[in-house]
Amino acid sequence: MYPDMTSKSKALYDRALTSLPGGNTRTTVFMKPYPIYAARGAGCRVWDVDGNELIDCINNFTSLIHGHAHPVLVEAATRQLALGSAFGTPTESEIDLAELLAARLPSVDQVRFANSGTEAVMMALKAARAFTGRPKIAKCEGAYHGSYDYAEVSLDPNPADWGSNAPVSVAYAKGTPDKVLADVVTIPFNDIDGAVSLIREHGRDLACVLVDPMPNRAGLVPADKAYLEALRQATREVGALLIFDEVISFRLGHHGAQGLWGIDPDLTTLGKIIGGGFPVGAIAGKREVMAVFDPRHGKPALPHGGTFSANPVTMRAGLAAMELLDQNAFARLDAIGEEVQRASTRHSAAMVCRAPRSVLGRS
Repeated sequence: MYPDMTSKSKALYDRALTSLPGGNTRTTVFMKPYPIYAARGAGCRVWDVDGNELIDCINNFTSLIHGHAHPVLVEAATRQLALGSAFGTPTESEIDLAELLAARLPSVDQVRFANSGTEAVMMALKAARAFTGRPKIAKCEGAYHGSYDYAEVSLDPNPADWGSNAPVSVAYAKGTPDKVLADVVTIPFNDIDGAVSLIREHGRDLACVLVDPMPNRAGLVPADKAYLEALRQATREVGALLIFDEVISFRLGHHGAQGLWGIDPDLTTLGKIIGGGFPVGAIAGKREVMAVFDPRHGKPALPHGGTFSANPVTMRAGLAAMELLDQNAFARLDAIGEEVQRASTRHSAAMVCRAPRSVLGRS
């Protein structure tokens, strides 16, 4: 039973405190009085180092849509490992995965791979600056887009900084330069008038608007279609790009969230499920925008490298994962989600019926 101060997880945490700051290397997995250490996983289950079997409801923060150690993905990665894990040259595997992603996303002509969602967002913002020649970005208050300085502004503002029409841009991490805050326009989420007025106000300096169609740090409340349509219209009006962060929301449908909402962004950031359980990120978008990465005529507008970007193990595992995630798979996921929602509603109703009168407010 947790917490058990004699457990193997507690012993590992005590050991980790010596070599890792705070005993961890990911703030997101820290918990008191100690984290639970995983030993292995299979499907939707994880076994910790003390032998406890747990149902995994988060699957490494939504990156494992097929669960742990799916045999098809294990076979794809293992086969590539025997051929080599990384090269100082391109491989066919990156073309294969890029073609699949471009086929799934109508807004995408070309893809460039990175190593994480954070890196994908960072490069998308830099691409927008390189393409427009403008310094500022706009993002929604409370939305998480990874740990790039500009993307994490106003991630968790205090109530004193909240604003209905013009939220204040505040730093998330100590040490964030004031110049970063000055170049980030924080817009209210699902507030058309407030967001559009700020986009127009800063339009001459605005490179892009970054939006997550279903921000996970903001209660997973989906964006209103009318709100996204207004962002699309306003960005075109001022000559800024619209960037969809689909690092998480790409798992919502065969064509991602943009397919469900029917919105056509200029750039899309991807990650998590497209790597088949391995580190991955991707910047995808219109050919004319993606041209900022093109090195064929000398130094590109936006140079970008990465020792492990598009490594073939990730590409092959990612390709296998995406091929498994076909239209039938999404139909099955939708059916499961609807059943869970119905069961949750029935359970909530039953709990209300059984509640004491005082709880129901009839005492």
